[in-house]
Amino acid sequence: MSDLKTQKLLQLFYRESERVRLLDLNQLPAPDGNEQDELQVWLSGKRDFSLSELTQQHWIKTCTAGHTTELLLHPNGSLEEFTLFRRQKTTGEWQLVNGMLELTIYKDENRYTSTVVANQDSSIHSAIEYKNDQLHAYLKLAQTRPQLI
Repeated sequence: MSDLKTQKLLQLFYRESERVRLLDLNQLPAPDGNEQDELQVWLSGKRDFSLSELTQQHWIKTCTAGHTTELLLHPNGSLEEFTLFRRQKTTGEWQLVNGMLELTIYKDENRYTSTVVANQDSSIHSAIEYKNDQLHAYLKLAQTRPQLI
């Protein structure tokens, strides 16, 4: 596992363990003995995304600030994001890196980046988001069912 992947997983673990709200990647403490055991249990509930599942459905994205959007991930690596009710559109890119979904979304002069970690037993996944390289929010992304043609 790469050092960056390890850091991103540890960052999300600290947020989801409810000990800490959000920590920047450069502020992560090393887990102590009890935390190391809890981290291993937490990791057993995570998995890698497969490329085939990413573009087969729409996604619902929500964050701690209360914003809810719909995401469409296109096979060419582009994405479209729409506000759920007013349908305002933004665009960006996505890629699969070390089993994690990397998102970059552009809204006006802002750039939002996040790394989504897949859950083993749920279609609701989680991420930490940065706005213009500053720690910003905790996200949940839910896969919807594939569209029937």
